[in-house]
Amino acid sequence: MPLPFLTADRAFDEAAEDVALPFDDRDRWRRPYRPGPWRVGAAALVLLLASYVLVAAVIIAVAGTLPGAAACMAGATVVILCALRLLRMGVWVSARGLRRVGFFVTHTTPWEQVVAVRTVQQPVRWLGLPRTVQGQALMLVRGGRAPGDVPPLMTTHNADFLARTEAFDRATDVVEVWAEEYRRL
Repeated sequence: MPLPFLTADRAFDEAAEDVALPFDDRDRWRRPYRPGPWRVGAAALVLLLASYVLVAAVIIAVAGTLPGAAACMAGATVVILCALRLLRMGVWVSARGLRRVGFFVTHTTPWEQVVAVRTVQQPVRWLGLPRTVQGQALMLVRGGRAPGDVPPLMTTHNADFLARTEAFDRATDVVEVWAEEYRRL
């Protein structure tokens, strides 16, 4: 039995091609790329740890020590929130500005302060560790600040783009184009 909805070579409906796409909300924060496999894998491992802690909380609750179960539940909640924050990290763009979301802090730069967004060849940190390797970085140049004061928005060796240079090139192109478009508004 053929399943045409599962194959990539099926013919597209001619009626569907003429339908206009819905309006994109310019004020909505969007990430121009998908989270990379290293980031998703790390979050999955953290969630696996959280599941073990939750099972331990249930076992402790059945054993009768509710304060210990509550402590395990609180610990599991913190671990789950860390995994969600890990997945949220990255570069986000909207009509209001450019946002770099880190694990602990988030920096938003309004488009009025952005002078340029460009890709440069430089030593970059490998997976955020102290070791540096030669790679590319997307740099934000802000008005009134030296270019070295702002950390790179994304690099070829971070958790989203390690061993995915094509995805890095597409993401940097999209961010540069959006920056050019939004600065004109």
